[in-house]
Order: sequence, then C-alpha cells, then structure tokens
Amino acid sequence: MADIDNKDQAEMDPADMEDVEEVEEEETGEDENSKARQLTVQMMQNPQILAALQERLDGLNGSPSGYMESLPKVVKRRVNALKNLQVKCAHIEAKFYEEVHELERKYAALYQPLFDKRSDIVKAAYEPTDEECEWKADEEEELTVSKQDEMKEKAKLEEEKKDEEKEDPKGIPEFWLTVFKNVDLLSDMLQEHDEPILKHLQDIKVKFSDPGQPMSFTLEFHFEPNDFFTNTVLTKTYKMRSEPDESDPFSFDGPEIMSCTGCTIDWTKGKNVTLKTIKKKQKHKGRGTVRTVTKTVPNDSFFNFFAPPEVPENGELDEDSEAVLAADFEIGHFIRERIVPRAVLYFTGEAIEDDDDDYDEEGEEADDEEGEEEADEENDPDYDPKV
Repeated sequence: MADIDNKDQAEMDPADMEDVEEVEEEETGEDENSKARQLTVQMMQNPQILAALQERLDGLNGSPSGYMESLPKVVKRRVNALKNLQVKCAHIEAKFYEEVHELERKYAALYQPLFDKRSDIVKAAYEPTDEECEWKADEEEELTVSKQDEMKEKAKLEEEKKDEEKEDPKGIPEFWLTVFKNVDLLSDMLQEHDEPILKHLQDIKVKFSDPGQPMSFTLEFHFEPNDFFTNTVLTKTYKMRSEPDESDPFSFDGPEIMSCTGCTIDWTKGKNVTLKTIKKKQKHKGRGTVRTVTKTVPNDSFFNFFAPPEVPENGELDEDSEAVLAADFEIGHFIRERIVPRAVLYFTGEAIEDDDDDYDEEGEEADDEEGEEEADEENDPDYDPKV
C-alpha cells in the first residue's frame, strides 16, 4: 500500500532538547519514570521533535557501524549465506500473501449474497421483514420492558401519522452519498456538482482477479439510470504485485498496488462535471480591440477518480503524478478494505465515532499529562519559562 509522506523534515529546536535534558537531570526516584513518560508523550506531539527524530532515523538507514567491514573474509561469507536465507524468506512471504489473496477471494464470494441483499434494500428492490428490522440499541438495553412497549406504541402512532401526511421514501435515499460525505478521505474529493450524480449510486462492489491470474481487484460503482451519463457501471481496477523486487528483495513488505486503470464515462452532452468552460478577454496590442475566448479546462470532481494518471513504460513519474497516484492507491485500498464491508456503519456514523473516540482518549490523556507537567514546572523554583 502506498503512503503519502512528502513533508519536509524540520530541524529540531535546540531549546526543546535543552528542556528535556534539564528535566531528566532534575527528576529522581519514583517520579522519574512518571515524568519520563509524560515527556515522551509531549515529545511525540511536538511536530518539530518528531520531524527531527524521523530525519535522524532516516540517516541511520543504510549507515552501517563499520563493524561489518572489519570482519574477516570467512565471517563475511557466512553473513552472505544469511542474506541468501533472507531472500528465500521474502519469497516464502510472497507465497503467503498470494494465499491470503486467494482466501480473500474465497470469502468475498461468501460475503456477496449479504452485500447483494444490502443493495436490494438500499435501492428498494427488497423490503425487509419486521424481524429483519429489529435492532436493540445500547440505550434500549437499559429500559424496562414496559417502557419499551410504551415507546414502540408511541413510535407506531407517529409513523402512522407520517404515513398519512406523506408517502414513505423508497429504500434508503442517498445511502452511498452519505457514506462518502461522512468519510474525510472521500468527502475531500466531493464537489457540490458531484452530489446530484452520486445520489444515483446504488452499490459498490469489489471483484478479485480469477485464480491463476495476476493479483488485482476491481471496484465497481453501480448507478441507476440518470441524466448525467449512460454508463450503468463505472470501474476502477488496481493491479498488485506480491513478489520481491530482484534488485532490492529486502524491501519486500507484502503486496503493493503497482498501477490502476479507470474507465471512460459516457457523459450526456453538457453534463460532464470533470470539465468546465471559462471565458477570457484578450486585448489586441496594436488595435486595442477586445475579444472573448472560450476555453474548456479540467474541473475538480470526484469523477476524476476514474481517470488516473497513466504510468509510462519506464515507470518514471513526475512528483505531482506520484502524489496523485499514491493518494489514489490509498483511496482504492480504503474503499475495498473498509467502505464496502462496513458501509452501513459509515452511513450511520458509528464507524467514524469509534475512530474519533480512540483519538479523543489519546488526546485527553496527553492533555492531562501536559497539564500536570506545566503545573510541576510552575512549582519548580528554578523554572525559567522561555519567551
């Protein structure tokens, strides 16, 4: 899986290091471990310190101590034997991931009937039974049976009243659009002009490559008939590799996405949201006359997702294209691994709430520790706040 990490490494502020050293030298006894933990948390939240540590770690990579060079030739031969064993380990690991892919493909077939039923409910092709619709929320577990009956009766009366006022909507309107809007990684791609189109999105499916074929997966976006394009399915295929690179076998760390291919969207005339028309006024230098020039230029849109940058045969890309592809790979992997299997939880927001709770707990703990540290510093007669 490709990750995006193009941030410049910042230099560590010497003042930060001085503060750390001073506290470590002054703390003794049982409080020393506690303070050290607090300082560690604070350091891990300081972007400058993290950047400097990362730069230091990056510098350590590929920087041997010199011990290897000092070894006798006979020992170096044995080390080479170990490296050959390591290469064999990498090839075994590659086989392991190939079998994992086959397991994913096998179980995808078992999940699919459930996902198909989900799709049928969303698009109103199937109406679930009362039994299928029963769900005991956490809050309801604390209620007595009589209270539950009372609430059910009240809810039933309210539903009947609503039924009289207006007709029930079909299926679950804007299901996938809501999922997209609830997930930051996807909502960042959405533009206002994309939303009317995504209201017609009925399902997203994951298709794995057949046995014996090169490892890949395809995302299928199924749309109901609409006024924007004639396609019923838009596809995005990701080709993967699960074998060590002969030139650098030790870098192997599992399957990685190598390339992706989108599809052609057959837009209805005047409905292509990936393009926009702009008008520019040009003034003639000699005569001073002004003319208006109309140009068609690319437009920000979620549907650019289906037209990724092409990877040239030599595999070399400029930095912008590399960044776009890295983000694309991350999004494709996220849709496959998280969105499709757990769509209803992203629709309700429960999946996002779980993630937020994890971050909140970590943040609160860090804030508490930071507060304690500040209080200790203020009580320290030798404390000298830096301006």
